[in-house]
Amino acid sequence: MSSHRPFGLPVAAAAAAVLLLSAVGCSSTDAKVSAPVPSPPAEEAAFCRALAKELPGTVAGLERNDPEPDSELTAGWGDAAIVLRCGVPRPDRMNDPQAQGVDADGVNWLYEPRQGDGPRFTTTYRKAYVEVTLDERYAHDVGPLVDLAAPVKKAVPDSV
Repeated sequence: MSSHRPFGLPVAAAAAAVLLLSAVGCSSTDAKVSAPVPSPPAEEAAFCRALAKELPGTVAGLERNDPEPDSELTAGWGDAAIVLRCGVPRPDRMNDPQAQGVDADGVNWLYEPRQGDGPRFTTTYRKAYVEVTLDERYAHDVGPLVDLAAPVKKAVPDSV
């Protein structure tokens, strides 16, 4: 009978070694997430740069961890749990009269569920579209949108 335990360690020690190596190899600080950088018109880009200056250091208790490439048009928190992109194109879904939306502290957002992941929200009635994607941990939680509402209201004016 052969043993597949590393270095002949007892089962408990082998399991602990595997867990430790897995944790070290998968540390959240090892790799950055990437997010496509939008290419908005100049006026929208100016609103996005203003928004970048207003964004908080934490959202939903997660520390700021911006995606790559570095851009004033993108921001992130946690391990890509929350990713914001400013200056995205108007989503086609906004043309659907059955589309769902939410209001989070005075900012209206289009709600779009995503297969196998958390939702995507895009601001409505603003001079630049701000998109926020949430991972599955936030599938039923608009708390991150509440944390982002004040910066959006301050930097991106209403379009109506």
